[in-house]
Amino acid sequence: MLNSSDLWPPAGIQVVRRSSPAGRVDLPEIADHRVSLHLSKRTLTTCWESGLSFMRLRGDIDLTPAQSIGGFDADERSDSLEVRVPIGFLQRVADEMHVCGARTAVETRHLLQEEGLTHLVLAIDAEHSAGSPGGRLYMDSLGVALAVQLLARHTGPLKPTREGLSALQIQRIVDFIEAHLDTPLSLSQLADVAGVSRSYLQREFKSKRGTSIHQYVVSRRVEKARVLLLNRSLPASEVALAAGFSHQSHMARWMRRLLGVTPGNI
Repeated sequence: MLNSSDLWPPAGIQVVRRSSPAGRVDLPEIADHRVSLHLSKRTLTTCWESGLSFMRLRGDIDLTPAQSIGGFDADERSDSLEVRVPIGFLQRVADEMHVCGARTAVETRHLLQEEGLTHLVLAIDAEHSAGSPGGRLYMDSLGVALAVQLLARHTGPLKPTREGLSALQIQRIVDFIEAHLDTPLSLSQLADVAGVSRSYLQREFKSKRGTSIHQYVVSRRVEKARVLLLNRSLPASEVALAAGFSHQSHMARWMRRLLGVTPGNI
């Protein structure tokens, strides 16, 4: 049984919760790479491709390349979380990182234990399940981060191709964010402002500012909301929209997390 998401713009990444019965499980050929996180406690499975048997444990990750027919036999029912990454999206991120096309192929892998991949798969699922309260910028960031993780496994250590964002580039980004807090910012927009790629922006902004670009935007939205609430000129619901939050409860959640107070206590 599959429970699939809608396509996420712009990456086209999909989230699929899979509940598989005992016995034969077919994985039909699709145009996306699969990153599958095993959720059941333990399941003995036999891979059709290799003929090898594995004891899958909760937290194990399998990678299945796009346009591959896969499947396995399982001794009991199992649950998994699958994130599907389109070939084109992975290639665009690879192009931004100057990774040659011959080295972007995802290989079949079993029983990976990678904290970074696990964190991203769970974060993507949580964001989708919650109705994407973090907005487009957060979804963009998760998609690019997942692509970078996949490429890093198959291209070796990533090497910066520049000396880092300049002070002028950082200031342009900060000024743009400040002027557009009430709009749904995207990673592509901010990368265009700085004149760099999305993956480069994510890496170098965090290196320079000590925080991810998404966390920085959220902190500025929280501060704008705090100032507006202190002015008492707008109801909390309008303050949330003016500060760029998707709704009032989204604003309240981030204010509790960053300030330790609710909007009503300001």
